[in-house]
Order: sequence, then structure tokens, then C-alpha cells
Amino acid sequence: MVRAVGELLGPARARLRAVLHGADEPRQRPRRQRLPEPARRRDARAQLRLLHGIPEEPTSHLYRDWCLEILRHELERIGYRDGNTLFGAPYDLRHAPPVTGQPSQVYTRYFRRLMALIEDASKKSNGQHRKVILFGHSFGGMVALEFVRSTPMAWRQKYIKPLVLVAPLLEPVKNFVSGSDLLYVPTTTPLSLRPMWRSFESAIVNFPSPAVFGDTPLVITERRNYSAHDMEDLLAAVGSGGGVEPFRRRVLPRTRHYFQAPMVPVTCINGVGNETPEQLVYWESDFDAAPEVAYGDGDGSINLISILTFEEEMRRQPGQEKQFKSIKLHGAKHGTIVTDEWALKRVIQEILEANRV
Repeated sequence: MVRAVGELLGPARARLRAVLHGADEPRQRPRRQRLPEPARRRDARAQLRLLHGIPEEPTSHLYRDWCLEILRHELERIGYRDGNTLFGAPYDLRHAPPVTGQPSQVYTRYFRRLMALIEDASKKSNGQHRKVILFGHSFGGMVALEFVRSTPMAWRQKYIKPLVLVAPLLEPVKNFVSGSDLLYVPTTTPLSLRPMWRSFESAIVNFPSPAVFGDTPLVITERRNYSAHDMEDLLAAVGSGGGVEPFRRRVLPRTRHYFQAPMVPVTCINGVGNETPEQLVYWESDFDAAPEVAYGDGDGSINLISILTFEEEMRRQPGQEKQFKSIKLHGAKHGTIVTDEWALKRVIQEILEANRV
């Protein structure tokens, strides 16, 4: 994944290391902090982590404290062992997992390999079959959810015990219009990386749903306003008319009341109580300029209304409502919810709780 990003940047930048992560302030490496030493667990259940292209064995200090690396080290400190009871499943951030029934060569191959990894991991507990804890953060949470949805019901009930999702969405509109700093490449800016970001299928997959946001203006310009109903027009207005066809084909099915419960136990952890963009204002219709931002509640990236809608849909599904647990951490932010000591402690607490069930 890191190599692929380098190639997309072109020969002059191919040697730059791109670190993919979900931090709100990606150019500031979070300070690694250790949690209080708990008792070691000898029966740690196999745990799969969905990572943003982080190498399995970091060779540079640049990688060690990003995103799930802190979680990995803390899990190893309490008894999990990489390659034995702890496994990573990096995915290609450029591609979006399809909803059930949509074709995807990339994710057909990835999901097949992930199924094999889970089956192998389930056999590593002293030769006895045990269900696994499937964990995903940010876009990785979305990948994990769509993976479980894609599997046969008998298979998921045999192999997946809890599905632990932490902030399982991305904030797409501001990233698409103004550029994203999700890809950390030294000496670059979000605006300079914007053409590359817009070429990613994942850049449009979480565009706001009309069923959730209705007619509320989300992007405001001198010429017109854009609500969730107007995303195709917004794509054309910002110079990405080529994205309209994939938007219609891959994204609209998600926004039109699509929801399929995974039908396995789910724990969803989100941050709340942070200023989170709700409206972007480009007064002179200059999408290269930084927008004025109107804020609401959320985790700093994901709006509270999106979090609450996801919870509501989970609880409305027959058979899923009793298998769904929601945790909201006031002050936890989208990226640092798995790096800040106090929030990470609660995330690990839920993993250990799932391991005891």
C-alpha cells in the first residue's frame, strides 16, 4: 500500500514514505503513552486488526506511534502475540468495499484472503476452534462491517464473535472538495494531494445520505448551495465530472435507505463532544481556498447525526438489536481515539470484555 501511494505520486516522490492513518492532526505524531500494567492473559482470543497500510514490522520511528501501532503494542503487552493471537489485515485505502451484490475485483480477492486468515487464526488457540474478535478503526471499521455482511450467515456465526468498530466512517465532503491530509507525505499539502485523493473510489463512498441530511445545505457558495441531494452537481462544480458515473453506480445504493445488519454481536465506539464540520462555505465559489466552517457535534470528523443514525439502524434490525452495544466517549476525537491514553484504555477494555464472553 505504501509503495502504491509512492507510485501514484510519480517518480520524483516515489521514495517518500506515505503513512496512512486517521489522525485529526496527522502532522503531529502522538506521544506514545503506556497504560497501567494489567494481568497477562494466556488465552487471548485471536484478534484481527484492519490497518491503513502500516507495515507489519515498522523499520522506522516514523511508523511506531501512528494510529493502531499504539493499540498493537498495548495488546501485546497484556498477552496478545503478533502472528499467534493478533493479526493484521491491511487493505488498499484507494478502493471502497462494495455493498452486497456489487462487483469488486479488489475486494473479492481481499475478502477471500481475509476469510482464510480468520479461519487459520481461529485454529491457533491450542488447536481448538475459537471465534475471533474482528476490530476496525475509521475506514477499517467500514471495511470490517462490509466484510462480515458479505460472508455466508453460517460462516460468520461460526467464526465471528464480536465485531468491534471504532469511529467506523470517514468525513468525505471536505476531503474531496478541499483536499485531505489523511495521506501524510512530507513537504506536501492537502491541496497538492487533492487530485490524487479524488482519483480514489473511497473519496466519494461516504458522501452524505439524503435520508439523513435531507435538504440542509452542506456546501454553500456564492452561486448556489449543495445539499445531500446535490452531490452529483457538486462533483461537476469542483471539476470532477468524471466521478458522477461511479458515484451513481457505487454510492447511490448506499444512500438510498441501504442497511444490512451483520447479525453478529457488534460494539461501536465513537467520540462525541467535539467541534465537527457541518457546513462548508466557499463565498466566492473558490474551491481552492480554505472554506469557512460551521461546526456541530461529533468526533471532529464524523457528525453526531451520522453516528446516531447508524445506531438507530442497528437497533431497528430484528435479531441485531440485542447484539448491539454503543459507547460514546466525550472528548475523544476520530483519529486519536486509539492513541490518547484515556480513550485507548476504554477501547482495550471492550476488547478484553469481548474476549471473556
